[in-house]
Amino acid sequence: MKKKSGFSRRTFLQGMGVSGGVAVARSDAAKAARPGTVGPEAVRVELRVNGRIHNLNIEPRVTLLDALRDHLDLTGAKKVCDRGACGSCTVLLAGRPVYACSVLAIEAQGKEIQTIEGLSSGGKLHPLQAAFVENDALQCGFCTPGFVMAAKAFLDKHPNPTLEDVRKGLGGNLCRCGTYVGIRQAVVDGSRDRKGGRRA
Repeated sequence: MKKKSGFSRRTFLQGMGVSGGVAVARSDAAKAARPGTVGPEAVRVELRVNGRIHNLNIEPRVTLLDALRDHLDLTGAKKVCDRGACGSCTVLLAGRPVYACSVLAIEAQGKEIQTIEGLSSGGKLHPLQAAFVENDALQCGFCTPGFVMAAKAFLDKHPNPTLEDVRKGLGGNLCRCGTYVGIRQAVVDGSRDRKGGRRA
């Protein structure tokens, strides 16, 4: 007669139940030991935007774009691609055009930040803004603030551009609606307007 080994399906399942319970208990203990918050805490960041000083408490990882939109309610710069590819979030940082989605707010401290909201004065549009309106250089409007800010930086360095100069100079900004013809003419007209070529 064959002797039984003493190992059965029942004892196997019972053993699995005990070891499974131990594993669950260890997992729960490990979760309880973890800290509740992971990552850096908020820090004080001072931003100078359109001539005004703003003090914010934000995490170091917050981008300049998110600081402007979510903490200062300056929503002109648009969050479209969020990876530095379309130019819709272009602002001027110390006079240079930058993609605000690709700059940390903490890096912008001590530098003058200019957004589309800071262009008009006394309720009067900046000549570039007016030229965009007159040339029908916008459709959905998402790219427009970025184009205007990039164009301002471009004209500050190239005050007498041709249409071809504008095409090359604003190559970092994209318009999904395809209003490039109007945009380029607006920039050329805006350069004349800034010098008083057409308006008093």
